[in-house]
Amino acid sequence: MQMLAIAGSLRTGSYNRQLAEAARTVVGRIRPDIGFAILNWSDVPPMNQDVEHPAPAAVRRVRGSVRASDGLWVFSPEYNHAIPGPFKNLLDWLSRPEGPTRPSVLARKPVALAGASTGMSGASHAQDQLVGVLSFLDARVMNKPRLAIPHVTSQAKDGVLRLTTSASRLEAQAEAFVWFVENAREHDEG
Repeated sequence: MQMLAIAGSLRTGSYNRQLAEAARTVVGRIRPDIGFAILNWSDVPPMNQDVEHPAPAAVRRVRGSVRASDGLWVFSPEYNHAIPGPFKNLLDWLSRPEGPTRPSVLARKPVALAGASTGMSGASHAQDQLVGVLSFLDARVMNKPRLAIPHVTSQAKDGVLRLTTSASRLEAQAEAFVWFVENAREHDEG
């Protein structure tokens, strides 16, 4: 099985990117046989239908990574109670069909949602929006458990995430998502 994490923030040291790294460690501990990568999408250009066909090289690369994964684990912050603009742009590129016989790479893809924010919402507003967007795109969203970490700086020191109270919730989500992806694969194969 191959999992792909998408950090919804482009900032190198973002808490959500660090949360994705922590998830990689957890998955490696509970299931060493699972591959886990974090998508690099910093070079994806703004969505523009004038340059959609053929898709830019960066878009083809990220689509290929998503297509090759068995499940997506999204770690998104929240900007002004919403999905970050650059991340929404990435989703817009991923939402487009790849051709007349190839649907979006998000179609039927199992997705888990997690996020951390410095405020009290824990990025839950962005997660609610992501459920709507991803469901519309026919992704298989794992609605429970979600992971929303409010006041993330209380679990960090000098900008470095050190999960304390949320560590067990990250582990529970990892175990649930592994099961969710395996169940989706068995359903598709059966």
